[in-house]
Amino acid sequence: MYKNMGKLRRNVEEYAILTAATLILVAGVYVFKFPNNFSFGGVTGLAVVLGAVLPTTPGSLTFIINMLLLVIGFLFLGRGFGIKTVYVSVLMSVALSLAERLFPMDGPLTDEPVLELMYAIVLPAFSSAVLFNIGASGGGTDIVAMILKKYTTMNIGAALFVVDLGIVAASCFVFDAQTGLCSLCGLLAKSLVVDNVIESINLCKYFTIICNDPEPICDFITHKLGRSATVYRAEGAYEHSSKTVIITIMKRSQAVELRNFIRRNQPSAFLAITNSSEIIGKGFRGFN
Repeated sequence: MYKNMGKLRRNVEEYAILTAATLILVAGVYVFKFPNNFSFGGVTGLAVVLGAVLPTTPGSLTFIINMLLLVIGFLFLGRGFGIKTVYVSVLMSVALSLAERLFPMDGPLTDEPVLELMYAIVLPAFSSAVLFNIGASGGGTDIVAMILKKYTTMNIGAALFVVDLGIVAASCFVFDAQTGLCSLCGLLAKSLVVDNVIESINLCKYFTIICNDPEPICDFITHKLGRSATVYRAEGAYEHSSKTVIITIMKRSQAVELRNFIRRNQPSAFLAITNSSEIIGKGFRGFN
């Protein structure tokens, strides 16, 4: 029973994060991307270009394209191709359509296109990083990537970049050179922001502690911080004195507590702290 309750709680928390990240994505796209005609790839970028030549809005086009891609995903990948992706894709499409009806925008929020470009990049990229980090995506062209991965040996990243680049090139002809150049900057910056946000979310601190009295430190790590550590004996190269080496890894907030504890209680300890964003194992991440 307790196991089922724990699983239910994790699912609720996970879908709450999915919902919040999707709404951030919608805000970035609707408020900053659509009004400025920024079209740096993906379904929303394609919707911006098509919305300029078809008698319908980008939000409605996003809904139509996403629904078509979901149907194609079910046909080619089966029912198990990602319930989280389906949830995010449907929520994003519905939210964009509702936003157009409830909060219509006649033009850009400000008269600063560069400032709006920054928000059009950062908000969706941050949202995408959060989604990727918990095993979901915004759907759209990601579904195309899943199909290509399953049925071809094509380099998916390169294929999607070429498609996105084609959408950017189309925006130059449909709109103007300024919009096209802004969209190209957005395309180049988007992947960098996503990678940096994912790395920041997963960032942990790797401690190497060399000390004379390991017990208080290990007790603080295991009982106060709820982490574990590896302890082994070593010998100093200069004085050949006996030392104890403690290796442990933890989140940044816990790292501050441990560093302060060692500084207060064992100021003579040698402490090396490094950053790592790829920690795989019990208490962190599993193999995906």
